[in-house]
Amino acid sequence: QVQLVESGGGLVQPGGSLKLSCATSGSILSINSMGWHRQAPGKQRELVAVITSGGNTNYADSVQGRFTISRDNAENTVYLQMNSVNYEDTAVYYCTARSRYGSRYWGPGTQVTVSS
Repeated sequence: QVQLVESGGGLVQPGGSLKLSCATSGSILSINSMGWHRQAPGKQRELVAVITSGGNTNYADSVQGRFTISRDNAENTVYLQMNSVNYEDTAVYYCTARSRYGSRYWGPGTQVTVSS
């Protein structure tokens, strides 16, 4: 089992920045990739960014150039640096992990609200 806990969510102004963190525990050596998903009210959950064990990254078109996903393997932590945020970035953000066995894990989520 893998446990994920997000932190860093909160209120941020349009154009501002926010950095989310995701701490991992449990069978962390089984993780092949990690990522961030988000779900806004009334909308489907969508992939925001993903990073593989090899360091490859992928981003949703809506956040490309503004968000950066990164890892700190020594601390077993993944980050999402959010820059130039806009109202459409308001959502619950979920940390996700995929194991080499095909299992998918989700954190409880953290609220990000972009408001002036």
